Amino acid sequence: MNDVQTLPETGFLRLPEVLKFIPVSKSTFWAGIKTGRFPKPQKISPRITVWRAEDI
Repeated sequence: MNDVQTLPETGFLRLPEVLKFIPVSKSTFWAGIKTGRFPKPQKISPRITVWRAEDI
């Protein structure tokens, strides 16, 4: 079977899903958000952070 995943056209992605498409460590990803290299997240609840699929 082929494990290649495709990025959805719309919707929200949690951090583990985002890191499947942007192969960097979590700390590198958060540092990239701070510098503007990666898109900023959206908080949809106090404990849930997501990224728009369109931004990835």
